[in-house]
Order: sequence, then C-alpha cells, then structure tokens
Amino acid sequence: MLTNFLPSFQDEDIMKSHTKYLTFNVPTRMEFVHITPDVQDAVRESGVKEGLCLVNAMHITASVFINDNESGLHDDYKLWLEEIAPHEPISRYKHNRTGEDNGDAHHKRQIMGREVVIAITSGRLDLGPWEAIFYGEFDGRRSKRVLIKIIGE
Repeated sequence: MLTNFLPSFQDEDIMKSHTKYLTFNVPTRMEFVHITPDVQDAVRESGVKEGLCLVNAMHITASVFINDNESGLHDDYKLWLEEIAPHEPISRYKHNRTGEDNGDAHHKRQIMGREVVIAITSGRLDLGPWEAIFYGEFDGRRSKRVLIKIIGE
C-alpha cells in the first residue's frame, strides 16, 4: 500500500535562489579576469549553505571557465587561442561578411566554454586547491554581463 508522505521542513531547509549580475568592459580584445572573489561574495549574499552556483557568460564572444590563476598559463591560452582561431585576416571568417570583425571571438568562446557550475558546501564555493573562476573576453571594448545563479538550502 502506498501512502502519501509529506516531510516536515524547517525554515533553514527551504530552497533559496539568488541572482547577481557582474558587468565587464574590458579595454582589450582578449583578456581573462579573475572573478572567484566576486562569485564567493554572491554565495555569501545568497545565504545558501549547501547547493549549486551557475556562472554564465551572457554574450556569445565571452566565456567563463575554471583553471589555475597563473599568468603564464593565461599567456599560453592567449597564444594557443590565437593559433587556433586567429583574429586576422578578418576575411578568413564568413561571419565577418556581415560587417563584424569578431568571427574569431565566437570560435574562442566555443573552445573555452559558456558556463561553469560549482558546488556550494558549508556556504563556500567547493573548488579544488588550484581552481579559480575566470571571465574570458574575446571581443572586448564594450559592456558585457555575467550571470551568477545560486540555488540551495
């Protein structure tokens, strides 16, 4: 026999949701911005102790990724991305026939990824020892947003 069971929840067990936007206007065409402290601030503001945090680049020429906060690695990424999807010659990309010059930025975003999801444990981002969160810009010099969405208890 099946019976309906409704668990009793205490106030602290109620699912919470918190949304925050970060805005960037990077002055160079390609750059990586360390945003781990900003994301951790949003987790603290949310009051969530156990849950998940989504960090999403809301533009098709920008990225959010997790890796080491080491300048040499970031320089290597820039060189590698420019080898894979060079900015010039601009005529290389059919996309640029629309009057744009950012065909390469779309490819770089695809390689580096759109978003990350990080566990929240005891009110903190549950990152590995060398992991940090970055905003990757591939077509800078204009305002762009990043969404931080936190859910949990």
